[in-house]
Amino acid sequence: MTTPFGVRLRAAMDDLGPLCAGLDPHRALVESWGLDYSVAGLERFAMTCVEAFGGHVAVVKPQSAFFEVFGSPGIRVLEQAMARLRAAGTLVLLDAKRGDIGSTMLAYAEAYLGKDSPVAADAVTVSPFLGYGSLRPALDLAESTGRGVFVLALTSNPEGPQVQHAVLDGRSVAASILDGAAADNAAAVARGELGSVGVVIGATVGTAVQDLGLDLVAAGTPVLAPGFGAQGGSADSIRAVFGAALPHVLASSSREVLSAGPDVARLRAAAVDTAYRLRELLAD
Repeated sequence: MTTPFGVRLRAAMDDLGPLCAGLDPHRALVESWGLDYSVAGLERFAMTCVEAFGGHVAVVKPQSAFFEVFGSPGIRVLEQAMARLRAAGTLVLLDAKRGDIGSTMLAYAEAYLGKDSPVAADAVTVSPFLGYGSLRPALDLAESTGRGVFVLALTSNPEGPQVQHAVLDGRSVAASILDGAAADNAAAVARGELGSVGVVIGATVGTAVQDLGLDLVAAGTPVLAPGFGAQGGSADSIRAVFGAALPHVLASSSREVLSAGPDVARLRAAAVDTAYRLRELLAD
């Protein structure tokens, strides 16, 4: 891929709306569709989502753990789902949240961002809590292959602030992560493009972005915002959290959209309607 991920993401969001549809086959959802919680049920669930979402939403985000729990058969389903989504022209963001150091981080990067890997995605989520610099193998490989990364910055789980709000030398951990993303996106921003290094900020983090002095606009970074819909993220909360950075926000919705399954037409309609509502909500 020669076109940077940020450019492809901007085009997809402008065309289909700023929705990242979660593909989360956890037990309760699979069984709510009347399927067995087995490899066969996993495959049916995943391929129904592929049929519904492929070509109709900007980004689909498979949660790797829900496939890994079935071992190698589950990984094969993940590979097949990702390949079919990408064949349909849909960007795939693999939610793996990997983070390590040195050769191990490089191996994770090659698995999810290498050009010949069977589980390579358009972008992957990563954890920076061994230090932003520990992500350098993934950041460099993503740049060379035209892929992207989304770095955890401000998550909505109650334990998050203990680490993310911690301060060293006058800067919070979350702010230092955004500083790193901004530096890596600087060349793209200078070209007038959306960067390929995104950050993950929960849609329900309240006033944390403002309290910690995070300038999301200047960073030029796409923002993955989990929690829209069933997890409590509303129009008002998203506007309050992201302010002037709204045009860069890719809102993630999983349970609210997936609850429309297993009928393909209803599932697709739920995703398209959510994307339309988000386009109106997040319009500058």
